Amino acid sequence: MIVCHCQKISDRDINAAIDWMRASDSKTIITPGKIYRAMGKSADCGGCMPLFLSTLRQNANLEVPIHLRNLKLEATEEAGNHEKRSKSY
Repeated sequence: MIVCHCQKISDRDINAAIDWMRASDSKTIITPGKIYRAMGKSADCGGCMPLFLSTLRQNANLEVPIHLRNLKLEATEEAGNHEKRSKSY
């Protein structure tokens, strides 16, 4: 299925890029920008973004690696939930 007419991107292209990125680096966080760069393209008008994101989210390899989950939660717990800001911010 064609996801983006401007850049001629199909759902197979998106899935292939995700699979390639996950195979080459199992620790990477996959983002739409990285997918566009992997395909050598860039977002044009943005009209396809909802369908692009929907296609991206359906891929099983999109999952965040287990050792990278909850990093922000752990960091805020260590900082006392205030990120070292003064109370008068």
